[in-house]
Amino acid sequence: MAHIIVVGNEKGGAGKSTVSMHVATALVRMGHRLSALDLDLRQKSLGRYVANRRAFMERQGVDLPSPEYRELPEVSADQLKPGENMYDHRLSAVIAELEPQSDFILIDCPGSHTRLSQVAHSLADTLITPLNDSFVDFDLLATTDSDGKILGPSVYSEMVWNARQLRAQAGLKPIDWVVMRNRLGAQNMVNKKKMEAAVQNLAKRIGFRAAPGFNERVIFRELFPRGLTLLDLRDIGVMQLNISNIAARQELRDLLKSLNLPGVRVKF
Repeated sequence: MAHIIVVGNEKGGAGKSTVSMHVATALVRMGHRLSALDLDLRQKSLGRYVANRRAFMERQGVDLPSPEYRELPEVSADQLKPGENMYDHRLSAVIAELEPQSDFILIDCPGSHTRLSQVAHSLADTLITPLNDSFVDFDLLATTDSDGKILGPSVYSEMVWNARQLRAQAGLKPIDWVVMRNRLGAQNMVNKKKMEAAVQNLAKRIGFRAAPGFNERVIFRELFPRGLTLLDLRDIGVMQLNISNIAARQELRDLLKSLNLPGVRVKF
């Protein structure tokens, strides 16, 4: 069976699609068969990222390693079993189709609470949660008092807990939940230290692993319109990477290593 990677966080702007595209492309470049789904049926940021990539390759006449992107299939009412949810059927149908041809299936979830996102989290073998380095974003994981003391899990953590319970009831292995601090700023060291301590404390309490994320870099915003990732730069003729680009590649390498995905030997 394919290993399912879910990239989820119920808050928009956390960098889920950037993380999804970079992880997906890196795995394809390392020789793994990867299929990708975007469950944000309205915005489709990952879907647009892939479409931008296809358009760039066509314009430039280049062939870049890319994930196999699929849309959710449309279904009619007569295809549903009595009491079956249409969204559940659409997701399970495409997963069943992709599993035989994929080593990994990566699912990018919307920045909101939806039925599709709930189901996807229950399917996750590995769950990646990008988290902006802010206590506003941290509030999705845990509620805190004015001194930053953790009072208890918040809405997103509770949703992951429910997904874990569903997997346990189905006899599936536990979700490997990885929270990555994302868009780290170059300044405000006091806030960084507080966030690091809070994330490490919460990791022990509710059971996730903290992983290195990406610093805030202009390059990520520049890559999206062309559908490119950090690993594509040399393929399109950028032979001399600047210090920021080299550091960003190392951040991606560190993230891939920390995910500890089955059969993956990180090399790029």
